[in-house]
Amino acid sequence: MSTIKLTVAQALIKFLSMQKVERDGIIQPFFAGCFGIFGHGNVGGVGQALHQMPEFKYYQSRNEQAMVHTAAAYAKMKNRLSTFACTSSIGPGATNMITAAAGATINRIPVLLLPGDIFATRKVDPVLQQLEASYTQDISVNDCFKPISKFWDRINRPEQLINSLPAAMRVLTSQEETGAVTICLPQDVQAESFDFPASFFEEKIWYIPRPVPEKELLKRAAELIRNSKKPMIIAGGGVIYSEASGELEKFIGHTGIPVGETYAGKGSLPYDHPLNLGAAGATGTEGANVFSTEADLIIGVGTRYSDFTTASKTAYQNKDVKFININIAAFDAFKHGALSLTGDARATLEALGELLEGFQTDNAYTNKASEYNRSWDSKVSEAYSPDSEGMVYQSEVIGAVNDFSNPEDVVLCAAGSLPGDLHKLWRTRNPKGFHLEYGFSCMGYEIAGGLGAKMACPEREIYVMVGDGSYLMMGTEIVTSIQEGYKLTIVLINNNGYASIGGLSKSLGTEGFGTSYQYRNPETGQLDGGYLPVDLAENVRSLGAELIKVSNIKSLNDALKQAKGYGKTTVIYVETKPERKLAGYGHAWWEVPVSEVSEKQAVREAYGKMKENQKKQKFFH
Repeated sequence: MSTIKLTVAQALIKFLSMQKVERDGIIQPFFAGCFGIFGHGNVGGVGQALHQMPEFKYYQSRNEQAMVHTAAAYAKMKNRLSTFACTSSIGPGATNMITAAAGATINRIPVLLLPGDIFATRKVDPVLQQLEASYTQDISVNDCFKPISKFWDRINRPEQLINSLPAAMRVLTSQEETGAVTICLPQDVQAESFDFPASFFEEKIWYIPRPVPEKELLKRAAELIRNSKKPMIIAGGGVIYSEASGELEKFIGHTGIPVGETYAGKGSLPYDHPLNLGAAGATGTEGANVFSTEADLIIGVGTRYSDFTTASKTAYQNKDVKFININIAAFDAFKHGALSLTGDARATLEALGELLEGFQTDNAYTNKASEYNRSWDSKVSEAYSPDSEGMVYQSEVIGAVNDFSNPEDVVLCAAGSLPGDLHKLWRTRNPKGFHLEYGFSCMGYEIAGGLGAKMACPEREIYVMVGDGSYLMMGTEIVTSIQEGYKLTIVLINNNGYASIGGLSKSLGTEGFGTSYQYRNPETGQLDGGYLPVDLAENVRSLGAELIKVSNIKSLNDALKQAKGYGKTTVIYVETKPERKLAGYGHAWWEVPVSEVSEKQAVREAYGKMKENQKKQKFFH
């Protein structure tokens, strides 16, 4: 058997460079390269290997959490068919990745984490940044990755790499099991050499199948649909990842079943499709919430039924409601006691559609959906329309960006009040035009995620919409975008704090406590003094980005035109009114605990409202 003598780190990089995926006859590399920040735990191992093998491109990041966000956003835009590896040093470098790793796993997005680890030989314990435990020697901070990784391993001997890497690749390329994969690399082992089998480095193509449920289950699903009077589809991220938008449109064209979209599923249909009811759930549109309340059959396609999608289990009020779930993951397909169709969304919709030949919902039902589609679009136009020439509403900022952008452009967001408004108001015209990280709703994802999205589709304009709270947590990847020449247009909204949670706090009777950026008031002892003089615009300039400050809709429209002409990342800075133009509709409720006893009347009233809404919650088995 022929062998190649390499270090563990060199073998790792060489192996990753040979991994490819195939779906629908298209073959592509699975890894687009490696993000990394070097320290003593990886500079002499993985760092040396990347330096020696420039064909596996290395990208320098500014924050370990950010580089994992970037990798996840890239993979999301690539429909999970490609991603990045991310390497860090030991200790804080490694644990900085935990937050973003959790987001990747929650959102079912593949990322490969390669944190450095303590010495396997243990001769010099404790090394710098090592966690010591009195009850075991076999532990490091990297063990914290175990509960949030879909696969976890530690390479204590070089030959362990031969079995570990294929096992990791199986999970990364599994549409059902994918998420964060962590392979811990003790710093001494990284630099050890071994005679690896030459065959270990041959090109490997991982085939991504489109499985279909067995015929009997499809027949039962078709029968349920034929017997329903008010069926409704909830389109989730699985529609997008399986590239099933066209098949979904064909399916509803034949059956007349209306569609509500989750955050991850927004873009499954064009916004103006007559059967597109828009956003579903807690941040849902009027039509989507009316139809979900009355539906006698919910057909979930690629959704995991988060509490926002189900309005905390109040969205489906019909006492006889049944569920059919189409999902690549059996774990999600069986939720709500559904008839489970475990399979690829596109292939399953196609197979199910063939069994529904001749079935169509009542004309009055489809007409009602079309009326809601049109009436909602009128509400969107109202929300987009400026009230005056002064300070703008957030919905007006969204409208300006939406109207200016091209159908193939991408809006990207993650946390705060923006996601709810975007879910309801963004007019999607392309399946990949709406990019929300809302499974984890991670503040700080936005700019790092925007970079990943741009790297995945450099031909599209990426509009990152971010509030001041998220920006202050992680605006540093502006530097990386400039370094690599990936231009972003960032709309930075300043509302002096955490506006979303501030509104939630007020609704719970706690008056926005601790949610705005204010001085401590010596008279009250609370953070309710004047607003802090933070100049985010100057911060943007210091990072090297172009900056345009705007104060009204006209200047915002001019800024968008100006930004498109710039060749590097541009930040449009705008202050907005604290109020919101658009309220919730129907069962647009999200359960958040309220204090059971309080001296404050507002808290007692909020508790009463919570108890009333809890009476509407339905549980399905």
